[in-house]
Amino acid sequence: MATAGLGTSRGLRWLLSDLSVITARNLRRLVRVPTMIAFATVQPVLFVLLFTYVFGGAIRPPGVDKYVDFLLPGIFVLAIAFGASQTGVAIADDLATGMIDRFRALPMTRSAVLAGRTAADAVRNLFVLLLMTGVGHAIGFRFHAGIPAATGALGLALLIGVAFSWINALVGLLVRDAEAAGLVGLMPVIVLVFTSSTFVPVATMPGWLQAFAKINPVTVTVDALRALVLGGPTADHVWQALAWITGLLLVTVPTAVLRYRHTTAA
Repeated sequence: MATAGLGTSRGLRWLLSDLSVITARNLRRLVRVPTMIAFATVQPVLFVLLFTYVFGGAIRPPGVDKYVDFLLPGIFVLAIAFGASQTGVAIADDLATGMIDRFRALPMTRSAVLAGRTAADAVRNLFVLLLMTGVGHAIGFRFHAGIPAATGALGLALLIGVAFSWINALVGLLVRDAEAAGLVGLMPVIVLVFTSSTFVPVATMPGWLQAFAKINPVTVTVDALRALVLGGPTADHVWQALAWITGLLLVTVPTAVLRYRHTTAA
């Protein structure tokens, strides 16, 4: 029993060590590529400003004084979902250049390659969320339910970002081409975001579209974030969002790990 416990502890230390190395490698890669820095900073700021000032004068959601308070929870999900496409691009690029084969030749935990990529994405997403919150605050956005709810909103947004990252990691492994992985990763996001409550209340949509929008995971997550931002009943919204996120992770994480092992097999 003691030997088994020692082995488990040692394996966990190796996993955490490998995870930290791969995470640091991906973060350095982000910092050293100007286009990736621009994608992680300029695009989210443009999302906040453009959608607020373009739609803000025409849309008046019921029960909300400022459109930016209604909009920003949706923009959180939009920016994170768009940014997650870079996960698929990076994984496909590492496959094409043989980098993953080099990782495989090293004495390291194989799942650390994918987990390190998604962990780096989580760090990037935290920066993006804080950046958008700061820009939003400058143009009138406020968290109306207090600091604990605000923290919960950011945490929930990070969780949906982890789910999107694993989805795109799987896409990159399946497609194996960086350009194609980026396109495949973005197409479902565009459909889901624009058929959700991201920009407008679901009640304003045609009846046939409402049926889909109400069960859309983006709608469920955005509504949970919105409840945490604006205040009011939050438990049902948050649990539904967590259920969606958990379900996505239960499917994509083991599938991506298995695909990774198959894809890089000699």
